[in-house]
Amino acid sequence: MSNSKKYTIQNSPFIVPTNDGKIIKEHFGNATDGNTEISIAHMIAPSGWSEPFQTPEFDEYTFIIKGKKQFIIDGETVILEAGQSIKVEKNTRLQYSNPFTEPCEYLAICLPAFSIDSVNREAQ
Repeated sequence: MSNSKKYTIQNSPFIVPTNDGKIIKEHFGNATDGNTEISIAHMIAPSGWSEPFQTPEFDEYTFIIKGKKQFIIDGETVILEAGQSIKVEKNTRLQYSNPFTEPCEYLAICLPAFSIDSVNREAQ
């Protein structure tokens, strides 16, 4: 009798190496289990953190757990707080940052899965 479970518990997410103080733990996705359809990551962005502008080739959903996160989306500044969420459609130019005093903890879900080649970050 086979013991093929219809679920997967993730106890050891892939910790993405960073050099900007941001903590990224991918629970499901390219780096963790080879899934190219979706990636789900738990992130903590420290106060003062920012990324360069980018134009991802995937839809990205963000849910804020604690703190606040700033998005500049096609030139419009949007600030999300704990309990809020957003979907940013693929091929949209945006920048993520945390110009606030406290860290921002959030979940990011990318469809299809995040890959560094599909982010299209601009040079700073």
